[in-house]
Amino acid sequence: MAQFLEVSKLSSQHQKPAGLVLQYGTAGFRTNAKLLDHIMFRMGLLATLRSKKTKATIGVMVTASHNPEEDNGVKLIDPMGEMVTPGWESYATELANAEQDDLLTALKDIIEKEAINMSQGANVFVGRDTRSSSATLTQAVLDGVSALGGHSKDYGLVTTPQLHYMVCCQNTQGKYGDATVEGYNHKLCQAFIQLIKNASNCTDDQKHLSVDGANGIGALKLREMESRLKTELQISLFNDGSKGKLNHQCGADFVKVQQKPPTGFTMNPGERGCSFDGDADRIVYYYTDSEGQFHLLDGDKIATLISTYLKELLTQAGLDLKIAVVQTAYANGSSTHYLENTMKVVVRCTKTGVKHLHHAAQEFDIGVYFEANGHGTVLFSQAAEEKIQQLTEDPNINDERKRAALLLQSTINLINQTVGDAISDMLLIEAILAIKGMTVQQWDAIYSDLPNRQLKVKVSDRRVIDTTDAERRAVTPAGLQEAIDSLVKKHKQARSFVRPSGTEDVVRVYAEAETQESTDALAHEVSLAVYRLAGGVGDEPKPLH
Repeated sequence: MAQFLEVSKLSSQHQKPAGLVLQYGTAGFRTNAKLLDHIMFRMGLLATLRSKKTKATIGVMVTASHNPEEDNGVKLIDPMGEMVTPGWESYATELANAEQDDLLTALKDIIEKEAINMSQGANVFVGRDTRSSSATLTQAVLDGVSALGGHSKDYGLVTTPQLHYMVCCQNTQGKYGDATVEGYNHKLCQAFIQLIKNASNCTDDQKHLSVDGANGIGALKLREMESRLKTELQISLFNDGSKGKLNHQCGADFVKVQQKPPTGFTMNPGERGCSFDGDADRIVYYYTDSEGQFHLLDGDKIATLISTYLKELLTQAGLDLKIAVVQTAYANGSSTHYLENTMKVVVRCTKTGVKHLHHAAQEFDIGVYFEANGHGTVLFSQAAEEKIQQLTEDPNINDERKRAALLLQSTINLINQTVGDAISDMLLIEAILAIKGMTVQQWDAIYSDLPNRQLKVKVSDRRVIDTTDAERRAVTPAGLQEAIDSLVKKHKQARSFVRPSGTEDVVRVYAEAETQESTDALAHEVSLAVYRLAGGVGDEPKPLH
């Protein structure tokens, strides 16, 4: 077949270093950019096959998100803008690791297994972040697509959520929106301005927000949008990429881990700030109080704010729709307690990883999901969207119900339902705070986080740990869960769990309790139990104090 000749010819320009093995994980492939040329070419091939198989447009995003600047990575996007299906993740790993001479065999193997009709057309959308390596790596993806006769559209510099959005727009024939950056900006800003009309007398300082762009693509794309927000949101943009290094001492991950504002960020006490991550699919908020104390509002606080707002609107609209918040075991115990007991919202716990959260959220009329790290969004079922739409058009309802229905409709338009989107989430949070007339301090005071601590224990083989109950309980090794249970009993309001890392031979330990001292002691005790029972390597974990 002529196609395979073209693959052979082009793949020789994208040689695989012999012996290099990489794994396609939740975040796709990620490693040092110098090792990725062959991976990019092969993901171009795979995306083309996926497109032929689904008879739909597939996305390929070149980014390493919150990793350091010298790294890069790639992830595939399925037809509805969601992450690629797990079966094809293993194809990605197989294709990536096939030695140069075995590439065609690996390719034919996938074609055969999936019964792909190679005469079917293919269409692939490609986007990239601002890393210096991204342009040449994107070219390798485009080479892969053309090697199998696929069509490609190169969107150039876009945020990861923007590319997810484009793919969804394309495959819904424009029902979800227009598959251009212009279309994305128009839809989101239009919806934001509609919502903000419902905020009574916001002062100028309430309209002000300081944004840390992580020196990445998010800063660039927010700049393009700024003028459309008119005077409704006044943004001071820091770490906009003009001088700093991507993700270096800035960005959502840095702020969350270090519990302090990004470098070069100036904020007066009580003012709101937020940070994007490198590819703008995560966001966290924060402020400093009059004592100079730093307060972080993470994914749990964001989910609580959004679900509370939605639940109130559903009540006002008189709509009987089932709303749920989906969390992982890392969600702070106080947030779970507040949602279940005060807000009477259903809380569902799933395994760690966005795809698990997204999947669980699809089971409800409205599913709100956020990981503590700030990655999340809201999903509306088709039935829920139709009911809301019908209500906005009903001439026989009172003004309160009509207003609530219109607010829900604009909220749906503001949310990027394909994936977590820092820009969309930021606009939604800003609109909610304005509509509710809430300060960032009032939002923070909804509940108080329990002190928590995360530690890592090096082990010789992370696979010795197996978990159940959405990763909250360890099944193996024998005796570990019993040990954790008895340690937890020694502390007030405590809980702890352990889980293997998805990427390295370490076991992650999480603990929370009534005081930080108690939390740190529990985290250390559980780390020791893991070290002793699960084959720890190196020195025994030391106490934190």
